[in-house]
Amino acid sequence: MNTIIIISVLPIVLLYLGLYKAQKALLPVTVIGLLAALGFAICQWTSKDTAEPIYTGMLLFNNFSVVFSSVTIISTILILLLSKGYFERISRHTAEYYAIILFSLTGIIVMVSFNNLVMLFIGIEIMSVSLYILAGIKKSDFASNEAALKYFLMGAFSTGFLLFGMALLYGSSGSFNIDTIREYVINHPHIDPMFYTGIALIIVGLCFKVGAAPFHFWTPDVYEGAPTLITAFMSTVVKTAGFAAFLRLFSACFQPLSDFWTPILLVVTIITLFIGNITALYQQSFKRMLAFSSISHAGYLLFAIVSLGAASGNSVFVYATAYSIASIIAFGGLILVQQQGGSDNFESFNGLGKKNPFLAFVLTVAMLSLAGIPLTAGFIGKFFMFSGAVSRYHIGLVIIAVINAIISIFYYFRVIIAMYFRADERAELTVPVYYKVVFALSALATILIGVYPDLIARFI
Repeated sequence: MNTIIIISVLPIVLLYLGLYKAQKALLPVTVIGLLAALGFAICQWTSKDTAEPIYTGMLLFNNFSVVFSSVTIISTILILLLSKGYFERISRHTAEYYAIILFSLTGIIVMVSFNNLVMLFIGIEIMSVSLYILAGIKKSDFASNEAALKYFLMGAFSTGFLLFGMALLYGSSGSFNIDTIREYVINHPHIDPMFYTGIALIIVGLCFKVGAAPFHFWTPDVYEGAPTLITAFMSTVVKTAGFAAFLRLFSACFQPLSDFWTPILLVVTIITLFIGNITALYQQSFKRMLAFSSISHAGYLLFAIVSLGAASGNSVFVYATAYSIASIIAFGGLILVQQQGGSDNFESFNGLGKKNPFLAFVLTVAMLSLAGIPLTAGFIGKFFMFSGAVSRYHIGLVIIAVINAIISIFYYFRVIIAMYFRADERAELTVPVYYKVVFALSALATILIGVYPDLIARFI
């Protein structure tokens, strides 16, 4: 609970700092505050996981919530370290950026710690409203305005599905508490059809939040129109939280009814994989390619829910961690390349291997990890997902996923080919020190997890 309190109070402090023109203190205060919140979160981890719900069963800070809170906070810190000088270039009011990101993170912590559907809804809305603002925060940019409007309209529409589904669950079980809902599912051999309808509507709402097809239409336009650093936050921290909430709800309440919802999610998973990967092949913009590839990664993350079991939590954690750190490198590299060349096309990366070998190397590590090449964290994440699917006899799904993984190699390797095998006569690209720190830590983590996965695979 201390983690939520710190992250809730910190944005107010930052707004006061912005009011009194203490711009240089914004980033240090934010990082220190997030490190304190991270410390409190880690202190709640226990080897036996004996946590009890608090506030009359509304929240549960068990190892699951500790682990996902930690990975979202660490990812936020890395992203904000890349913000030094970034927000100042696009706005004079930088305190608002930091504050709204942290308000969104508050909702995310609630999402991964809920023990009641009301808290899940509150967490999603705190996160979503903040993201609507962040997507359109560049008021003078038409693309940013368009992104915010599309995201808001479609987000509000999907929230209606989610809330209606929760209402139907309440009408059937008589409670919003997930423990009571689980008891209802276990003790009633003949479930009310209204309850099944509620599950289906919740699937629609959550699939929108995680960017799964066919509820993905907002993703490429919003990712492209929003400021790149905000896109990085949405692609990593928000997606991790969405799947953590998805997994927590379905593992706690709906596992006995898997015969009903597993076929639905199987279809969603297959559509998501093919739409994400095939569409990414045709993109000329690196940023838009990352948007479509994030849709395909949503498909891989759905494996853990389709193959729901004891290891699903670890699978989502490892995959989300691998995807997040690789994406942070990718978006950070895009920011630097875009600042120099003014474009986010693949051609902007031409000759980067000679202009800046360090940046080219870490981007290569990121692309290899996103593609799932062995000895990277991305490979370990896919291995965990595929192993879970095989254990549940979803062999056909694994074959489809392997085919899509092969497809993804083509568009991820376009960046590597551009960096090392295409000439460019533009000036050398310099990487600021704070970017080097984030890139080095992220690349090192990607390689370490790829070589020694037990480093993070035993926390849940």
